[in-house]
Amino acid sequence: MNITELTVHELQEKLKNKELTVTEITKAYVKRIEEKEKNVQAFVTPLTEQAIKKSEEIQSKLDKGEKLGEFTGIPIGIKDNICTKGIKTTCSSKMLENFVSPYDATVIEKLNKEELINLGKLNMDEFAMGGSTEYSYFKKTRNPWNLNKVPGGSSGGSAAAVSSEMVPWALGSDTGGSIRQPASFCGVVGLKPTYGLVSRYGLVAFASSLDQIGPITKDVRDSAMLLNLITGHDSKDTTSVEREKIDYTKCLEKEIKGLKIGVPKEFFGEGINKEVKEKLEKAMQIYKTLGAEIEEFSLDVAEYSLATYYIIACAEASSNLGRFDGIRYTYRTPEYKNLKEIYKKSRSEGFGAEVKRRIILGTYVLSSGYYDAYYKKAQQVRTLVMKEFNKGFEKYDVILTPTSPTVAFDIGSKSNNPLEMYLADICTVSVNIAGLPGISIPCGVDSQGMPIGMQLIGNKFEEEKILNAAYQFEKTINFRENYKPQYK
Repeated sequence: MNITELTVHELQEKLKNKELTVTEITKAYVKRIEEKEKNVQAFVTPLTEQAIKKSEEIQSKLDKGEKLGEFTGIPIGIKDNICTKGIKTTCSSKMLENFVSPYDATVIEKLNKEELINLGKLNMDEFAMGGSTEYSYFKKTRNPWNLNKVPGGSSGGSAAAVSSEMVPWALGSDTGGSIRQPASFCGVVGLKPTYGLVSRYGLVAFASSLDQIGPITKDVRDSAMLLNLITGHDSKDTTSVEREKIDYTKCLEKEIKGLKIGVPKEFFGEGINKEVKEKLEKAMQIYKTLGAEIEEFSLDVAEYSLATYYIIACAEASSNLGRFDGIRYTYRTPEYKNLKEIYKKSRSEGFGAEVKRRIILGTYVLSSGYYDAYYKKAQQVRTLVMKEFNKGFEKYDVILTPTSPTVAFDIGSKSNNPLEMYLADICTVSVNIAGLPGISIPCGVDSQGMPIGMQLIGNKFEEEKILNAAYQFEKTINFRENYKPQYK
């Protein structure tokens, strides 16, 4: 039995039946990291020694007959922009290279309460700005399906670690597709929850009105289970919504006969790769055989969403990243003559090119004389995007689109062309603008054997519908059993 191939719900079953111990599971993942990390490069800070020590402590409690939680002893990986007490949180930036967080993010508190085992902090595009994980200060993460391809971004380390079976599941963050797009590129499941469902306290802010923490997992059931663990109102986050607690695993087995799925024609037009389109069309046929009703409609948001997203995201980034000034806990230039020089040189040396680009763009759209023309206008268009989605959900339960217009591209092929990289987000950004939930699940591979992702979008706080639809599709195509990445 290959332990690292198992899903989390399978690991739980083995632990429950005493077929495996917590220490055996953790050591299997540590061995896998030792074997694969040199090629995949998914970790910024591996915590393998601490993980084994914690697993032994937990196993000792179990051996003594102590009653522990349902997820106790399950390993996990954490994107490196989520604060972890006593452990580096670098955001893959020189600016925070040596920053050790003095507190845990709320989601980490929840995981610690359940006694999950942190295997390490995972690589990302610097400050979550990028779509390929090539903008990390430390390393370029590679796609396990083809090591010459990008894993997507900005949660590329999280997706690659799950795909290469170095962690059974991971947390990522999604500002404009940063969970869903890497999940699509790496052939795993990525869920972006409704804005406000999961606390953002302790997530290093990129764009506060768009950021959301969510799960990256091997299958849909694991995604529902991890969502169960991290949701809930948090008084430390004013955008956190107070709602009744839901068990998202209970919705999975429902039949989807009569489910109304809307397919926006604008998302299948120019720029969508032919093979991606073909696989999505096959997926629609599968949904029809499952009893769902598929209908094409017009969702006229795609052409406005990208520009709107980049104006809002860059404006908020410009504001949020102002705190990294070389004075307090961040990188400080070693040579300076005065206060102004500390600011200028520390920020020039500490931030990478993509972060600087977005700060400059954000400062410009917020500046006097341009605020009304750009930022205010973008916020008005945001309202229109929300209204368009609301109209769609009056008729449909779920909206189906590609996750990305293409499969994973070659490392280095777009990193020098920012506009081309930004266009890769065309299918995902509107979900963040409207604060909706979206899930990416694999729906097949292209002729080169690279995974293709399908995105299911739900109305606000209707994660159950998209999880149910995703699970029923997943069960039909058995992606994990039928398609294997290169590392196998």
